[in-house]
Amino acid sequence: MADKDKKTEAKPPQQQPTQKESQPLSSTQKDKEKDKHVIVVPSSDFNLQEYASRYDGHTKIVRLLFIAERYPEKQPEAYKLAIDALKLTKNTNLYRKVFDKVGDKLGTGYSYDSSWADGVDKKAQATNDELENLLNSYRQNLIRKKIRTGYNELGAFHYDRGDFNNALRSYIRTQDYCTAPEHIIEMCLDVIKASVAMNNFAHVLNYVSKAEQTPGIASQKLIEAQLKATAGLAHIENRKYKQAAKKFIETSFDLGSKFTDVIAPQDVAIYGSLCALAEFDRRELKSDVLDNAMFQNYLELVPKLGECLKDFYNSRYASCLAYLDTLRNDLQLDYHLYDHIQSIYDKVRTKALVQYFSPYTSVDMTKMAQAFQVTIVDLEKELSKLIVDGTISARIDSHNKRLCSRQVDDRRETFYKAITLGEEFQTNTRATLVRVNLIRNNMLVKPPKLDVQRGGGGGGPQGGMGGGAGVVNVISNLMGGGGGGGKREKK
Repeated sequence: MADKDKKTEAKPPQQQPTQKESQPLSSTQKDKEKDKHVIVVPSSDFNLQEYASRYDGHTKIVRLLFIAERYPEKQPEAYKLAIDALKLTKNTNLYRKVFDKVGDKLGTGYSYDSSWADGVDKKAQATNDELENLLNSYRQNLIRKKIRTGYNELGAFHYDRGDFNNALRSYIRTQDYCTAPEHIIEMCLDVIKASVAMNNFAHVLNYVSKAEQTPGIASQKLIEAQLKATAGLAHIENRKYKQAAKKFIETSFDLGSKFTDVIAPQDVAIYGSLCALAEFDRRELKSDVLDNAMFQNYLELVPKLGECLKDFYNSRYASCLAYLDTLRNDLQLDYHLYDHIQSIYDKVRTKALVQYFSPYTSVDMTKMAQAFQVTIVDLEKELSKLIVDGTISARIDSHNKRLCSRQVDDRRETFYKAITLGEEFQTNTRATLVRVNLIRNNMLVKPPKLDVQRGGGGGGPQGGMGGGAGVVNVISNLMGGGGGGGKREKK
């Protein structure tokens, strides 16, 4: 009986978290998708310890928990690293939730610590009361600077507790008490961090735009880089990959490791490169990526990715796509990128097929299949889909296994366009001549006057309608008589 009681005490209390506290894990559809158990086996180059060391704070915890759900082989290690990171915060709700899931499976040193959780909760309640009281006193005394500071401290406290709704609310309230551009920028960054934690990326873009319009932002390179990186992240979530690529490429290397509670510099290289491969044409890929000295600093953090970009530009599609295939499972463990991988990879492959075929009128599908490392049957299916979509203007010779471009008679097309333009010109000219003749001969139907003034009208054909403004006046005008005011005397 005693053993049973001890075992019961070792488990975290089964208390139901409030809606606000649990919201960061289940507030959006994306969070629900992340809870699905998908087994992923990354490449041999994937190092969990090194990967976790790139991040700090809430981002580190969320990424580790996401990996633990998808990578069973490293699940215990990922949970241990996440628990160690959680103990550096005051997020006891997420701490309890993790132990509700893993129980005592992690071994010694990683069992539920009720004394730590309860102690943090008591201190947090005292801190919350103290901050609320200070803020109320500042508001009563109308000390604007102190009110802004009080809201910032309260927002930081709620953020550390994992209550991102209340953190966001506190940060937004500082907006009314900002007296300098620096205050507005600080407020925007705080709101952006809380919004990223909540996966509210519409909010992110709104406040990035607000911060970028603040005077003096151009001189603050670090903050400008942080804004561009978060904007790129938001565009990825909205599946606007070209805009995301431009934002990441414009992110200066001043970002460094100073924003790891949101994004790591390696992420900027990976996200920017993949989005550029998917959306940029050859000219943009050369000028904006490969010849971009600033972005090259990021590519040096992931050297193989730089080689992949060069292979794609130089039409070495086999080696480029082979590297992307080895990278695929590693990216499936990325918290922000995992549900975009298939879409991005499809775009990259489609663009490679189009670029491979574009210089030729006819291509041997056997050689093309070897270049893309697929069977002829699979290649034929891919090409058929692209032809139906209108992406490639070609036809497939299944007997000879050749892909032939559709021959367009440029001479015939030019004559057809010329004849069409001539017919349109004749039609418009006739319509213009008819209208000019109608105006010249006074054959126009004018709308009736709604406001008819009373009083005497002028005589003759040009005389206006008089006071009666009825049928009699109309007839009188047509006959050349005066208006309702009588005849006009000669002077």
